[in-house]
Parts: sequence; C-alpha cells; structure tokens
Amino acid sequence: MTYAARLAGGILLTGAVTILAHSEDPAKVDSPAPEFTLTDAMGKAHSLADYRGKFVILEWVNFECPFVHKHYGSGAMQELQKTMTGKGVIWLSICSSAPGKQGYYSGEELLDRIKEEHASPTAYLLDPDGTVGKRFGAKTTPHMFIVNPEGKLIYAGGIDNIASTDTDDIGKATNYVQEVMDAALHGDPAPVKTTRSYGCSIKYR
Repeated sequence: MTYAARLAGGILLTGAVTILAHSEDPAKVDSPAPEFTLTDAMGKAHSLADYRGKFVILEWVNFECPFVHKHYGSGAMQELQKTMTGKGVIWLSICSSAPGKQGYYSGEELLDRIKEEHASPTAYLLDPDGTVGKRFGAKTTPHMFIVNPEGKLIYAGGIDNIASTDTDDIGKATNYVQEVMDAALHGDPAPVKTTRSYGCSIKYR
C-alpha cells in the first residue's frame, strides 16, 4: 500500500516535534547523521533512530518547485521511492517550508496534495521551523541525503547530474541516489559521496 493510500481516513496534526543531535556542527558525510524527530502528515512521530539498522533516504521536497515537479510529474521520483522501499529502504520526504511560504501545506490540503502527487515515501514529514533542514544543511528542493544502517551519513547532494526542469533530461542523467543505493545494498562503497544539489531554494522561516 502506498503512503498516499495510507493517508486516506487519517487524522492530521499540524504540529511538528524536532529533536536535535547533541552537536550543533553541520552534518558531514562519513559522520553520524543528526538525530531528529518530526511528525508526519497524519500526526505520527518519526525519529531517525527508529530506523537504525536500515538505510534511510531523506528527500527535501516542495511540490510547488518546478525542479521537484520535473521528477514527480514524470513519475520518476515515485518510481524510485517504490523501488527503494520495496527493498526495505526507508524514504522520508521532508518539507521545511515555513507556514505561509511556497510548498507549505497543512490539514486536508496537505493530505490531498500528497495523494495528488501519488507520492510513495515511507512518510512525509513536517519541519515548519526549518530546524532539521538547517541541521542537515539542506539548501534546495530536491536535496537528497542517505543514512546507512549504522546511522552514518553516506551521501549528500543532488538527485542527479543534470540541473534542469526538463523531464527529457531525466533519462539522460546519472541518478546519484540510485547509484549510491545500488552500491550500498551490495555492500560496496558509495561511488560518490557529495555532489552539488540543484533546485529551488528551501523556503525557510
């Protein structure tokens, strides 16, 4: 069952809970990922620590961003979400848009938008004060991060290597998330650890 389907009939709580890691240093690849707890679109709390022992993909999202629309409008992002979650990977989409700014939704509007996009993450998490986004150094939508089962950040950067809003470029691009996860799931080192993210700037408070 997709995440959008699981939302049907759910009760939305608009608040979000954030718990930061002990250190205030910016997140770094090859170091422990910052711990956090955020609520999802149905009000359930999700902690990064809950998923220790699994690979976790973090996707910063803003459905109004044309770069995000490129990946969702084509179905490519949803396909990658389904592929990864089908392999036991946790996929957390995070929105750090502040209330009143582009990309922020709450209430039934949020539930409707997630279903409209046919999004298939493990959960869509709310970070309206932007604390978690800033802690990871998330700058754009999309901005992608991968955490290994030991809680270490193994990738941070763009979803692929063609910074455009043209859906025709998706098939030509190297998808870094796919590459890193293919290697990691086979026990191999990540072929790339950091890249430059591209997209719309995150609409922080």
